[in-house]
Amino acid sequence: MADAGIASRRAAEQVILEGRVSVNGQVVRVLGSKVDAGHDRVSVDGKPVREKRKLYIALHKPIGCVCSRDDEMGRPTVYELLPREWRSTFTVGRLDFNSEGLIFLTNDGEFALRLTHPRYGVRKKYLATVEGPLVQELLDKLVRGVFNKGEKLKADSARQVSRSVVELELSEGKNREVRRMFESLGLTVRRLQRIQIGKIKLGELKPGRWRALTETEIKTLLLKT
Repeated sequence: MADAGIASRRAAEQVILEGRVSVNGQVVRVLGSKVDAGHDRVSVDGKPVREKRKLYIALHKPIGCVCSRDDEMGRPTVYELLPREWRSTFTVGRLDFNSEGLIFLTNDGEFALRLTHPRYGVRKKYLATVEGPLVQELLDKLVRGVFNKGEKLKADSARQVSRSVVELELSEGKNREVRRMFESLGLTVRRLQRIQIGKIKLGELKPGRWRALTETEIKTLLLKT
């Protein structure tokens, strides 16, 4: 029922206990009862339950749009970049208005949880173009951890790839984490691009363009990294 969008997993248990669910015309009140989605007829309150088609999208979010479905300031949203039939999805994490790069959208809550909850440790890779002097000592501090507004922020790795560009890997995904890390060092991020999530790279996907993730990519993302 959760996969069909009827209710959350916890709420679905209550629906079952209330005797509102039937399988092949028989009321089921036992939690954990198994059904064959391909053959069994499941109904809630007499209405057939149909599993939603699960959607998984990789989008190159451009600078100048937000990840919210509606924006109180009237700014463009990532949903305006998608065909209408894909707009029932939600973003897996966020990129701020001035950031760009790889972001996933899905209607699969379990998939989103696996990619965003710190306990799963899915790494995201970023390129940050920084204004200010870059020295190895500062990059080492990012890996050891810095404090911003009383919160410890930490990169899994940080390396300088050019005079003003740093590549970072993070696995927590706190709000504006990369920008805040550099702010704590007295540096300003002029451009921020997410180039990889797990093993999936942004690659040649152009700003504003999207593609469906393959089954192999989805399975790769769900593997513990």
